[in-house]
Amino acid sequence: MTETRVRFLDLRAQYAGLRADIRRAVDAVFESQAFVLGPAVAAFEEALGRYLGAAHVVGVASGTDALYLALRACGVGPGDAVLTTPYSFAASATQIARTGARPYFGDIERDSFNLDVAGVRRWLVDECRREGGTLRAPDGEVVRAIVPVHLFGRPCAIAALTALAAEYGLAVVEDAAQAIGARAGGDGPYAGTVGRYGCFSFYPTKNLGGAGDGGCVVAASAADAGRVRSLARHGAAGGPYRHVELGIASRLDALQAAVLGVKLAHVDAWNAARRRHAERYEHLLAEVLGSPAVVAAPALVPGHVFHQYVVRVPERDRVRAALAAAGIETQVYYPIPLHLQPCFTALGYRTGDRPEAERAAAESLALPIYPELDDDAARAVVEALARALDRHRA
Repeated sequence: MTETRVRFLDLRAQYAGLRADIRRAVDAVFESQAFVLGPAVAAFEEALGRYLGAAHVVGVASGTDALYLALRACGVGPGDAVLTTPYSFAASATQIARTGARPYFGDIERDSFNLDVAGVRRWLVDECRREGGTLRAPDGEVVRAIVPVHLFGRPCAIAALTALAAEYGLAVVEDAAQAIGARAGGDGPYAGTVGRYGCFSFYPTKNLGGAGDGGCVVAASAADAGRVRSLARHGAAGGPYRHVELGIASRLDALQAAVLGVKLAHVDAWNAARRRHAERYEHLLAEVLGSPAVVAAPALVPGHVFHQYVVRVPERDRVRAALAAAGIETQVYYPIPLHLQPCFTALGYRTGDRPEAERAAAESLALPIYPELDDDAARAVVEALARALDRHRA
């Protein structure tokens, strides 16, 4: 069995520096015995709202639920259509389907991996049609919303997408699950705060991760936030045991809120460390490999928080196996684009329909990146990559 030299992610290292503070926060919840909602959740929602500059934050059980609840709060349901990216985690599209609506897939930009704005416009102009005041998708559904994803921590072209959505009367639900702290242009609004709703995940591997599942929905309007809260509390509103619509039970656990409240103070420093590691990778790739034609590295655009550091390599699966043999852990995001997933076969997409997403699925390889990664580990990763590509220079 190959000895692991560089782990893809090391959460133990993060916990080691926060152990005392996290245990103190968790103990406070146990002392209060307020495990569902309560002061720990309210305090975290308020703190995250201050951090993001967001008027309203609603803690929910997961990033997946956040997407579903935000879409429901926009009025998305059966007979509707929502456009999203084909290159993302499954939840970006499955939660559209969960509402009863139909997901449609644009393609992605080659360089950013994010939804291609020009392609979105072409879909709206060339494939959808107006019937009176209603915009209908190619198969007749009413187009309600766009779900762009800030993939791998890189802000998408959210200003352009929200302007386009406004032109067509569509809601924008931002999937910012991988992008806590990312800012358009480096000093613009935070990812997740521009559209009607922003959705975040606090899965343990995220840049701000809990000790289990968790998520939140961000909204600018009190009415929009109230709708999410109602849907997340079994559709309750207007008094105890009064349910005005069908909702679900989706609450951020107080224990998770306590952990996240401790970690939130460190997010900017952790994101800065991730960016430094990305810069280190860029330097090493140029030094060791010397040819951008062999490995395409992500651009160090302002505001990118590098939830993942994803390169494009030829013969990706062979290269990954060689790295594993050298003790280097990597991951593949995402080997099957969403429009070709078995669960969406009925939508009728075929190989070749979304070529940039399919190319990314075949070429992309995520290298280890986390705040505690050291320089020696980064060099070991790049040198092993060079050997795998037979491009190492003495």
